[in-house]
Amino acid sequence: MAHTLAQTQAPVGAVATLRVVDSLMNVKNSVVAWNQARVTRKILSRLSEHQLNDIGLTRGDLF
Repeated sequence: MAHTLAQTQAPVGAVATLRVVDSLMNVKNSVVAWNQARVTRKILSRLSEHQLNDIGLTRGDLF
């Protein structure tokens, strides 16, 4: 009894499309992470030196 493996190939352009989508998702995730860090820095910058010290940060740690 001979067993043959079915060879499957991705449709033409599928790999390229997947790479483009992955790249776009990476850009989106990078922008989201950057914005979250920006918002966090903005909120932390409003704290006093004493409040920052309470959470173990200095003003220089924010930037």
